[in-house]
Amino acid sequence: MITLKQFYLNELRECCYILSDQSGECVIIDAGISSKSEQERIVKYVCSNNLKPVKLLCTHGHFDHVMGNAFIVATYNIPTYIHSKDKELLGVAKRTSAMFGIDVDDPPAQTIDLADGDEITFGKSSLKVICTPGHTWGSVCFYAPDENICITGDTLFAGNCGRTDLPEGDNKAMCNSLTNILVGTIKPECNIYAGHGPNSTMKDELAHNPYLRASTWLNW
Repeated sequence: MITLKQFYLNELRECCYILSDQSGECVIIDAGISSKSEQERIVKYVCSNNLKPVKLLCTHGHFDHVMGNAFIVATYNIPTYIHSKDKELLGVAKRTSAMFGIDVDDPPAQTIDLADGDEITFGKSSLKVICTPGHTWGSVCFYAPDENICITGDTLFAGNCGRTDLPEGDNKAMCNSLTNILVGTIKPECNIYAGHGPNSTMKDELAHNPYLRASTWLNW
């Protein structure tokens, strides 16, 4: 059984997740750590629960989700997983963070590529990689269907979806990711854990989120 811990980090209130199971192994998803106090919060949780981080996972490469990559990799000596199409974003993360007055180390450039359908394992658990381009070229979600958990990054929010007006965004790709890929893959009873904001369920999003209806995108 997967235990999920959620942290709100940095000035943009980015959601970082630690997923662990009975083995004690865990994965850290979207380490948007921007300060020493946030570093201490993560380390304290890992230590107090006797966890062993084994992988750092990125839903995408925007700076607010990867500012703590260097710290996590240095602290736990674990590999970083990100889609190849978002690797370039890691190279500008430090510069972009500085625009918000945040000084962070460059995220390590050496990463392992994620691809659609990959199984990310830790302990006795696994997460399925679902490629959902739109917010960025290499955005992905991490899905544990048996646990009813889906980490959606900045693809799907409660009642909303990620912006597509940045240089690496694609409106048509986002429409397809939401209305075809996610709607056709994620079970209604699944809990949705987004990159920002409150949690939700796929059932609630299907009922109330206008961006899960293909017709909505015709007016964009």
